[in-house]
Amino acid sequence: MDYRTKTKKKEYRASSKICKDCSLKLSCLGKSTQEKKFSVTYYREEYERNIERVNSKKGRYMKSKRQSTVEPVFGTLTQFMGLRKINTIGIQQANKVMHMSAIAYNLKKYLKFIVKNVKVDTKVIGQMFSLLKDLFRVQIKSLELI
Repeated sequence: MDYRTKTKKKEYRASSKICKDCSLKLSCLGKSTQEKKFSVTYYREEYERNIERVNSKKGRYMKSKRQSTVEPVFGTLTQFMGLRKINTIGIQQANKVMHMSAIAYNLKKYLKFIVKNVKVDTKVIGQMFSLLKDLFRVQIKSLELI
C-alpha cells in the first residue's frame, strides 16, 4: 500500500550487487545507491487497457470531439462565471446547480447574438429577463419540494 496515494501497489527491490555487470547501472542506480526499488500498481492491466482504448482511432476522435464541445463550456463556467465549487449537498442539488449554470451560459450566448444582429430592443430583453425570472422561480419551488 502506497501511504501517499492510498493505492495498492506491488513493490520490487533489487540489490546493487545483481546490477554490477549491467551497462545501465549508473543511469539506473546512480553512484551511491545500494538497491533499486520500483513499484507497480495492482491495476496495471486496467490502466493499460484504458490507455489502449484512449489511443485507438475512436478514442482519439472522441477526445477531439470532447475538447471542442464540452471542455470550453466548463472552462468558461469555472474561469469566468465563478463555478469553481458547487456548494450543495447531494447529486440532485448539484445537478440543479449545473442546469442553472447551463441556462445562464446559454442565455449569455443568446444575448450576445441578439445584440450583434439586432439593435437593442428593450421588449426582447424584457422578455428574456421575465423568462429567466420564471425559470428561477420554478427551480426555487422544486428546491423547496425536496
